[in-house]
Amino acid sequence: MKNMKVIKMFCLLLFLLVSNWAMAESITSPNGQLQLNFSVNAQGEPIYELSYKGKAVIKPSKLGLELKDDPGLMNGFTLADTKTSTFDETWEPVWGEVKQIRNHYNEMAVTLNQKAQDRNMIIRFRLYDDGLGFRYEFPLSKNMNYLVVKEEHTQFAMTGDHTAFWIPGDYDTQEYDYTESKLSEIRGLMDGAITPNSSQTTFSPTGVQTSLQMKTADGLYINLHEAALIDYSCMHLNLDDKNFIFESWLTPDAQGYKGYLQAPCKSPWRTVMVSDDARDILASKLTLNLNEPCAYEDVSWIKPVKYVGVWWEMIAGKSTWAYTDDLPSVKLGETDYNKTKPNGKHGATNENVKRYIDFAAENGLDQVLVEGWNEGWEDWFGHSKDYVFDFVTPYPDFDVKMLNDYAKSKGVKLMMHHETSASVRNYERHMDKAYQFMVDNGYNAVKSGYVGNMIPRGEHHYGQWMNNHYLYAVTKAADYKICVNAHEAVRPTGLCRTYPNLIGNESARGTEYEAFGGSKPFHTTLLPFNRLIGGPMDYTPGIFDTKLEFMGDKPHGQVQTTLCKQLALYVTLYSPLQMAADLVENYEKHMDAFQFIKDVAVDWDDSKYLEAEPGDYITAARKAKGTNNWFVGGITDENARTSNFTLDFLEPGKQYVATLYADGNDADYKENPTSYQIKKGIVTSKTKMSVKLARSGGFALSLIEATQADKKAVKKWR
Repeated sequence: MKNMKVIKMFCLLLFLLVSNWAMAESITSPNGQLQLNFSVNAQGEPIYELSYKGKAVIKPSKLGLELKDDPGLMNGFTLADTKTSTFDETWEPVWGEVKQIRNHYNEMAVTLNQKAQDRNMIIRFRLYDDGLGFRYEFPLSKNMNYLVVKEEHTQFAMTGDHTAFWIPGDYDTQEYDYTESKLSEIRGLMDGAITPNSSQTTFSPTGVQTSLQMKTADGLYINLHEAALIDYSCMHLNLDDKNFIFESWLTPDAQGYKGYLQAPCKSPWRTVMVSDDARDILASKLTLNLNEPCAYEDVSWIKPVKYVGVWWEMIAGKSTWAYTDDLPSVKLGETDYNKTKPNGKHGATNENVKRYIDFAAENGLDQVLVEGWNEGWEDWFGHSKDYVFDFVTPYPDFDVKMLNDYAKSKGVKLMMHHETSASVRNYERHMDKAYQFMVDNGYNAVKSGYVGNMIPRGEHHYGQWMNNHYLYAVTKAADYKICVNAHEAVRPTGLCRTYPNLIGNESARGTEYEAFGGSKPFHTTLLPFNRLIGGPMDYTPGIFDTKLEFMGDKPHGQVQTTLCKQLALYVTLYSPLQMAADLVENYEKHMDAFQFIKDVAVDWDDSKYLEAEPGDYITAARKAKGTNNWFVGGITDENARTSNFTLDFLEPGKQYVATLYADGNDADYKENPTSYQIKKGIVTSKTKMSVKLARSGGFALSLIEATQADKKAVKKWR
């Protein structure tokens, strides 16, 4: 009798195993190098795994969501249907690194039936040559309508103790320096990686943020991120450091819940990029491809921008955002600034702004950003004020109409600044009036900010509620034909394809930290692998006075790069929004080097990554939009190196005037950062380049198609 029971149990187990095997499905990427396998195990749990050239990238990993007052979407599934398809298109971005982008993938949509709850869930996989995207889809049914998410449990099971380049998981800030370590070392290094910020909420000793770049011991580069973050909470990753399994960890709301869904709806895409060549990660357009096409019919008003601004002097502490030191508090509409004494340090004065306008006009720059122009800065921060700014009332020393008329006469525009102080309701109540004020006064771009703890209190910068606000601000701005550069907002996930007036974001540790906290020399060699995977950044490069000598004896930091590395960032850190961030007087001392900032483009027809290794170095070449001119930038970490490459991306048979801005022989980012040399010569597609980079140094190279006069006047490159 016992033997019969054993036989029956064995047969049942065999049946379950065979049933599970029978439900396994797979697809490959168009080039056949990536393979995705999907199955439902004996517990009815969805399982996927991914391999590249026969090597495991993601080991079998579970999928599902935990719900409030509901059995959840974790198990009890059977595979009801599988549909496969192929898609191939070429589309043109409004602005970008390349003129055209190919969107080519093989798709598998699996419909899972949860019989006990009488409902279905779809998991859609898209496999590209450069990686995988997958998302959850929730069809409407009587038992699939309103869902409250307690947690999403998407796993990414790593194959080993990979090297990772990470920042701490945080619901409110991405402004951390990167740490390079093994996965097993994250827990021990977490405390030291968490540095102070105006608003921060870490959640786990092994929690990290996406985009997360890793490298395996056998040379695979793996990147985990998300795409098309709409009406959902931002995803972090929490690591089981015993088994090297990452699991999604969503940003909660004030009640601790992770999301509110109404079917039919879908999650953002979860992405896995993989290659054995680091340059492929930088060149990938997977994140953009997983977003919807442009939502606007008319995009003629959306233009890439190169700008200067009244900003760095405030960040460094030379001048202030506030107009007066007389006011312990401000109530807009009640405080009379004409009865106060100016502090003499206010940066946004008519005279100072005109100086920046003149410089922009003289050097072909498009716009001038002015911060601290509006009433309320005296007590804007740290008081949890609901009504902070009205975004339309200037200080007495800032004449909006006069300055915009003056800028217009010079062929320059002013860029608006809206600091919300994280009071989101206040911003939304003023938004239409503020945008109309911009239109009436000739502004067409705004830098918005969300510094501090959120109001409504208890909400986080990266929760579903705030993510919906950020997109609302962008789409509302589009109604007024205004471009948005959002600071402190959620990290980009490729939404700039759909909403290209989202022309830039901060969402990372930018140049401002060099003024007071510094960043590691390898920081900018990692941003393209991590932060820029989702979209461009307003990094604000171009600091020439890297020792901040203009501050004199006042406390200040030091930029951890050479001057030439600052030039190179205009190429290695792609953005359609690039600032010449230093003071006018600092540029006037080095106008020969500033020539590169004047020349370099902000929109491109082609981009090629010539050399790349995360945390070590990047060399990128880009072809300026609508021209035959190329620009090259190369940067390194704290180690000096020599960059060797051939100009084989140039058009064969043509000659170009090459102007190289390189670190001087005695350059060093700590001791002698402003040492540089400039060399010029005629080159062709066969020319080989060898450039020495100092510690945390760089080089910039312009390649302008030669005229007949150039061919006679400029010597051959040697």
